[in-house]
Amino acid sequence: MSVLAEFAMFPTDKGESVSPYVSRIIKMIDESGFHYKLTPMGTIVEANTIEEITDFIEKAYKLLEPDCNRIYSTIKLDIRKGAGNRLEGKVMSVENKIGKVKK
Repeated sequence: MSVLAEFAMFPTDKGESVSPYVSRIIKMIDESGFHYKLTPMGTIVEANTIEEITDFIEKAYKLLEPDCNRIYSTIKLDIRKGAGNRLEGKVMSVENKIGKVKK
């Protein structure tokens, strides 16, 4: 199974720039070994199970919780049985039809 999770998580009580807080989460993802892609509006992570994703989301929250009073988060899931490497595969499928796209 492949679970793609697109999510964003950041404090709303820390002013205009929240990159120091987002960086904590990205560092945790990078060290976790999850396959991921950082975008300007969120991060996409690929895992094998929903449980891996929910555990990961909880860990991300716990990184911010000690010094953030309000945390905003969005989460979208795409779950597919019998598939893998969809982080690149979905883009390649489109590129096979229309040619290279900007990344």
